[in-house]
Amino acid sequence: MSDYVITVQKTNNPAILKFEANQALVQHGNYEYGNIDEAKNSPLAQQLFHLPFIKTVYISGNFIAMERFDIVQWEDVKDAVAQQLVEYLNAGEPIVLESEKPTRLPVTVYAEVTPNPAVMKFVANKKLVDTVFEFKDIDQAKDSPLARKLFEYPFVKEVFMDLNYISVTKYEVADWNEVSMPLREFIREYLADGGTVISEGAVQARQFATPQGTAADSDLDETSREIVGILEEYVKPAVASDGGNIVFQSYEPESKTVNVILQGACSGCPSSTFTLKNGIQTMLQNMLGDKVSEVVAING
Repeated sequence: MSDYVITVQKTNNPAILKFEANQALVQHGNYEYGNIDEAKNSPLAQQLFHLPFIKTVYISGNFIAMERFDIVQWEDVKDAVAQQLVEYLNAGEPIVLESEKPTRLPVTVYAEVTPNPAVMKFVANKKLVDTVFEFKDIDQAKDSPLARKLFEYPFVKEVFMDLNYISVTKYEVADWNEVSMPLREFIREYLADGGTVISEGAVQARQFATPQGTAADSDLDETSREIVGILEEYVKPAVASDGGNIVFQSYEPESKTVNVILQGACSGCPSSTFTLKNGIQTMLQNMLGDKVSEVVAING
């Protein structure tokens, strides 16, 4: 077996750093540890928790990801941590004491209605994704094994993922009273078995992509940045609680028109397009005065 080499990778969360090895570290499932007591089956994770700044340890496939406390910056300690990992791994010390069958994860999922009668929100007790993913059909879901499985249900029309929930849009032929419980149980079982939600390649591509429509986007004019800031702070949290998302698309200075895209439960909802359009429009007009005359909501 060749020596281990560790490559340090940034993530879209500045508190989490990924240490990628040149060979597999574990064979079964994914492992997450929140403290040294939870890491009883991982001698490596136990050793990492002796570092006072380590908050959480994730081990999966060929990488170890670590979340730090705010007492340090990764830039100051990442090289030392990488060196410690190399020395530990090349000494042949155990990483995770895996059983032949991976331990099932303690996952709960509950179904929640949304303002859109065609959409049901399935909420897990753990983070599923770090950012928004939307799939309009099974072809778009090539990077999400979970979404592909969901599209195998004939009544599933669209799948939307954000943080710890999945919003599923159904065709009219199905009744949520009949299909929500089997779907909820499938999602729970899939997550409990350690199934992949989004492929690692897709996650990395999203992490290194240039963020669009954010308040820090240098391509946006001053008014657009103000609009994005208001949407992020005041609108998105409320929309997310209903299983949806809102994305800034553009601002037209001549007509003072703001264009936004509705996703998830908000997309195609009989009431949300009108409610959101007018609610956002009123908010932006109150906060930005005559810079905004109209908000146009587009279904994603």
